[in-house]
Amino acid sequence: MRLSHGFVRGEALSCIYHGWSYAQAGNCLRIPAHPGLAPPETIRVATQAVEDSGGLIWISVGEAAALPPRLDGLAPLRSMMVEADVAALEAAAGAKANDGLLDHTHDGRTLRLLLAPEGEARTLMHVLVGEDANPTERIAASRAAETLRRAAEGIRRGRAVQ
Repeated sequence: MRLSHGFVRGEALSCIYHGWSYAQAGNCLRIPAHPGLAPPETIRVATQAVEDSGGLIWISVGEAAALPPRLDGLAPLRSMMVEADVAALEAAAGAKANDGLLDHTHDGRTLRLLLAPEGEARTLMHVLVGEDANPTERIAASRAAETLRRAAEGIRRGRAVQ
């Protein structure tokens, strides 16, 4: 069972299936089926550097190359997987990404998109809006992001942007 399906109890992450608990350093703290056993140090899970910044959780696999970008005044709205690469998203948006951030103007509104490549032809796209965006603006931003996603996927498949 993946630990992403687990739960946090105190300062430990616990497996939802067996209940094994792990410390922040990755070492096993407790095995409920063997309450008297002190788990050996060899029972561990891999850990990654994590930072909470701008309302997003940033995970660095290996050594972090840089600090997360500053997202002052912005709030995360939603994330979506795009079956296209960053170049197709840039083509659909008519703009270039800078340090993973892409500004996309749709119906007179500018969206800020945080792009994370997920292989050769997939991109995780995080949609950011102003912290003070009202519900109508948030809905419009979500719809604009969906339109951009469809356009980028169309470009990847060789269809024209509509």
